[in-house]
Amino acid sequence: VQLQASGGGLVQAGGSLRLSCVASGIAVRVNAMGWYRQGAGKQRDLVAQISVSGSTNYPNSVKGRFTISRDNAKNMVYLQMNSLKTDDTAVYYCAAAYGRYWGQGTQVTVSS
Repeated sequence: VQLQASGGGLVQAGGSLRLSCVASGIAVRVNAMGWYRQGAGKQRDLVAQISVSGSTNYPNSVKGRFTISRDNAKNMVYLQMNSLKTDDTAVYYCAAAYGRYWGQGTQVTVSS
């Protein structure tokens, strides 16, 4: 199983980014998929999750600003991040099956 995340970068506060995760060896349509983030000196936290049925879950810190989606045909998962804040700065990770599988992280830096 491989999860390849991309799309991170440097953005100003208030801006947007879209992260992408391409999966191989696992089908995103039959697995819960999630995005996590880990800021410097902080624990890794869930920021978005999509279940097999398509239901989504977000912590209050990103609710209304972040949207997780998936493309079953492309076997990809996305994280649309809008109205970014400096507190969103972190390494973002794609994960499958409730954290059983992890991709490498992609750095998101939000400047003030």
